[in-house]
Amino acid sequence: MDQRQELGKEGEALACNYLIRNGYSIRHTNWHFGHKELDIVAQKDDMLIVCEVKTRFGDHWEDPKDAVTRRKQRNIVEAADAYVREFDLNLEVQFDVISIIFRGKSHELEHIPDAFFPTL
Repeated sequence: MDQRQELGKEGEALACNYLIRNGYSIRHTNWHFGHKELDIVAQKDDMLIVCEVKTRFGDHWEDPKDAVTRRKQRNIVEAADAYVREFDLNLEVQFDVISIIFRGKSHELEHIPDAFFPTL
């Protein structure tokens, strides 16, 4: 596993722990639909939460949440639609972004609920 993959896995673990501490239940991590992937699929009450996790060392180049481009959003929405169909869910879906920036041994986590909405 390369350093980038390792960083991503560490970020996703931190994001899962954060969500659990805040009352979410984790349904799946790294769920695949073809080449598309959902980082975290969680549930809170009657809401299905699809979280895209972006992790970086420092914020010298771009804010991690800015890496969730329109194309990436379309892929996430398409995979989320497949997820809902596969598990026959009747839940409202919310798309969140969790941004994690490592600074030395500490990190900063930002959770952005309703970060984007499905568009046609």
